[in-house]
Amino acid sequence: MSTTRLLEDIPATVIPAGTPAVLPLGTQVHVVQTLGGNVTVRTDHGLFRIAREHAAAIAGLDVALLDAAATGVTTAEFNEAAVWDALRACFDPEIPVNIVDLGLIYDLDIEPLEAGGGNRVEVKMTLTAPGCGMGPVIAEDARSRIAALPTVTEAKVHIVWDPMWTPQMISAAGRKQLGLE
Repeated sequence: MSTTRLLEDIPATVIPAGTPAVLPLGTQVHVVQTLGGNVTVRTDHGLFRIAREHAAAIAGLDVALLDAAATGVTTAEFNEAAVWDALRACFDPEIPVNIVDLGLIYDLDIEPLEAGGGNRVEVKMTLTAPGCGMGPVIAEDARSRIAALPTVTEAKVHIVWDPMWTPQMISAAGRKQLGLE
């Protein structure tokens, strides 16, 4: 997409700091990435992540395309594959590869809950760099997608640093997307 402008003031997240910001009405933006239902834009002041619910304020952006990628849910049935699908709908806003293929997911645990039914899902994930301020944003995106799955009553995503992430952890599919193979 070419350079466009914002139709209203909108909340955003500064990349890579992870701090909240407000992009004012009329700000010129260049859409860099629209993966996972969120939008990464470049402005004269750097990169920003705009959440799906505010994307309609970007002039000329086809929000219907974002809706299809927003949930990552491909089944009405809960199972481990559905959790992995939900995680594959999460993206680092600077890298056009999902967090699973980036090799950021280290552990996935599903525990059926006896009292009241449902399932508890816990994920251990890392980031490409320890100083990445976007970690909590990415982890919350993953958590909310898991929590939206049928029968999930508890969802937790923990950021861990052991082992440290390296580019060798990127899957073959991710390496292909990045042009590394």
